[in-house]
Amino acid sequence: MMSVGRSGGLPLASLNHISIVCRSVEASLDFYMNVLGFTPVRRPGSFNFDGAWLFNYGIGIHLLQSEDPESLPEKTEINPKDNHISFQCESMPAVERRLKELDIPYIKRCVEEGGIFVDQIFFHDPDGFMIEICNCDNLPVIPLGDHTFAMASCKRAVAAKQQPLTPVPAQAAPPATAAAAAQCVPSANKAMPRVAGDEAAAHISCA
Repeated sequence: MMSVGRSGGLPLASLNHISIVCRSVEASLDFYMNVLGFTPVRRPGSFNFDGAWLFNYGIGIHLLQSEDPESLPEKTEINPKDNHISFQCESMPAVERRLKELDIPYIKRCVEEGGIFVDQIFFHDPDGFMIEICNCDNLPVIPLGDHTFAMASCKRAVAAKQQPLTPVPAQAAPPATAAAAAQCVPSANKAMPRVAGDEAAAHISCA
């Protein structure tokens, strides 16, 4: 698996889980099981607070019952730039159909980079935590260079002032057709080759 961290960083292996404070563990359990497909797993019995653990897609979701549910902020506006967790999917149309069946509000976004199109769907869990579903795997993972920090947007990468960014050669993607660009859907051409191995899970999001 490719490591993109700086040398001298913590000796990490992978993402293990995320924790979410809930108004209702039962409502969140239903959402993460029946909407996102997570499976409940055993939770240590030594905990003296309510919660639940779930697992799928190689990561865990740990739900924590809030001690003061009424104090949790309510979010109604779906803002793609809010904190969120993103899941790669196999079929964006299937995801959209299922969300409509479940009557879950969502918004759609599309990102284009070098002729490659990435579709995104954003919606909330019962507590207003943002969920993204995408085909972000269409984009290659391209390190910016050793010991180089840069701020990246969908269209540009700006190098740190004290150290200019050395361009990284990448295979040019074939131009997308006008129809694909108009519909904001992935091109029929194959995605650019991944830098990491096939087993590596990548997520590049402009949100």
